[in-house]
Amino acid sequence: MPKLTPYAAPTVYDPPIYAQAVKVEDSRTLLFIAGQIDYDANGGCAHPGDFKAQARAALTALKAQIEAGGGTLANIVKVTTYLTDIRYRADYGPIRSEFFGPKMPPHTLIGVAALATPEFLIEIEAIAAL
Repeated sequence: MPKLTPYAAPTVYDPPIYAQAVKVEDSRTLLFIAGQIDYDANGGCAHPGDFKAQARAALTALKAQIEAGGGTLANIVKVTTYLTDIRYRADYGPIRSEFFGPKMPPHTLIGVAALATPEFLIEIEAIAAL
């Protein structure tokens, strides 16, 4: 497993819930995980209108993709999350902590007007180093 060292420059605020940056040493494999959403078995939205269920489903799918590539959530070095309503941020934090613990890897949260299908409220993509 590569050595992953979270850090923040001394002159930059270091938030308590995510790392500002991560240094990856001795990595041989990188996984680039496309945005994961709350798909049902037919490619539709499994939980229309239920942000919390969609967030858990997207994070569960992200975890499954990382594991299928040979890693774990601990191998993630960057996460980007897209929300269709930035007010979901308050609900997302505790759910995200269920998967990543109190401090996750570098993370960018972006509010967007819509995702590929209007029923989807959240999409999560990541990069992992194995």
